[in-house]
Amino acid sequence: MATIRKAHAVWSGDLKAGRGDVTLDSSGIGTYPVTWKARSEESGGLTSPEELIAAAHSACFSMALSNELGKAGHAPDRIETHAEVDFIPGTGITTSKLSVKGKVPGISADDFEAAAQNAGKNCPVSKALGGIKIEVTATLES
Repeated sequence: MATIRKAHAVWSGDLKAGRGDVTLDSSGIGTYPVTWKARSEESGGLTSPEELIAAAHSACFSMALSNELGKAGHAPDRIETHAEVDFIPGTGITTSKLSVKGKVPGISADDFEAAAQNAGKNCPVSKALGGIKIEVTATLES
């Protein structure tokens, strides 16, 4: 059965001077202010669609990598993923860079790297972002 998650945004004003709010409806955990300046320059304590995509991508990738490793008999002790989503005004989102560090007992660095690359290609958010470049850098911690 499919799950459906909901959010909504309300925007007031023109693109450059206006502002909006994004509300996470399904979880109810908050409403977050957004502006063009936060998207194209400095965040100034506000969020942007790209930051929200980075959050979604890092969480989805971490789950997918955990699944890959678990299926191979190497359940991770810890996975920490950082995502950087590039936005170029006039062009759009071009790249999502995932950097993962994992503490995984009994796995080789090569096998960890292979699992990370596979998760980078196959997590649902990566697939949803299909038109952009996705880069994965993996580091196995001892």
